[in-house]
Amino acid sequence: MNRLQGATALITGGARGLGAQIARRFAEEGARVVVNDLNLDAAEACAEELGGTAIGCDVSDSQAVHEMFELVASSEGRLDILVNNAGISGMEGDDSAQERFREMMEQGASEQAGARPPILDVADVHWQRMFDVHMNGTFYCSREAVRIMCNLGLSDSGGRIINMGSIMGTFGRNGGTAYCSAKAAILGFTRSLAHELAPANIRVNAIAPGFIYTDMTKPFEAMHPQLEAQTPMGRLGDPDDIAWAAVYLASDEAKFMTGQTVSPNGGWYMSQ
Repeated sequence: MNRLQGATALITGGARGLGAQIARRFAEEGARVVVNDLNLDAAEACAEELGGTAIGCDVSDSQAVHEMFELVASSEGRLDILVNNAGISGMEGDDSAQERFREMMEQGASEQAGARPPILDVADVHWQRMFDVHMNGTFYCSREAVRIMCNLGLSDSGGRIINMGSIMGTFGRNGGTAYCSAKAAILGFTRSLAHELAPANIRVNAIAPGFIYTDMTKPFEAMHPQLEAQTPMGRLGDPDDIAWAAVYLASDEAKFMTGQTVSPNGGWYMSQ
């Protein structure tokens, strides 16, 4: 308890799933949380539960992000921790895309060899939206957070930025070029920014989750037994497996950690 006592933390995409659980654990550890989400009603409900505040904002909109951080600076007077968690799968509300993903995951290498390359079906707008939300959003929010951290000063613990990558950004997967590329870009950004900000006493790290049971993976429940069989620990992760990793990276326990990627994945990566 109290590992984040006195810190102010902004979690993007914090109204549900991994973001909401990170916000809960941060609050339990003493942080004041600011919950961001595109869905303001959901963000307000989460923030009310945790005694924090909510801000509705599309992180892919540079001006909206600037205004969000101006509001944080004026209302909170500080920012110690940023968690860049907002993201999309690219298959939200698209039953056909979910079915294609399921078929791709179930196909063997020989079947995939004769199939139509999935990249041929990736539209420009789909590719751009994936990078707008994941990579641009991470960049816009990090830039504004650094501005506040440097202008308002930092505690002895320094500033902390945690970027949400994915095991798909380290491993890659047939049929997921846009998502995998955007998540890989975030990991490269994390390392570069960590070099840049170390002299300013701001640590930058990433989390690359494996398959976690959230509302984002719920549409693929039929595939869960297959994914569990591929995972040495025999299960999908739960949101707390990621939330506690975020608490660690935000705490003084990780005060010598920067430019690193922590990947809670139950051993899935090594089994591929």
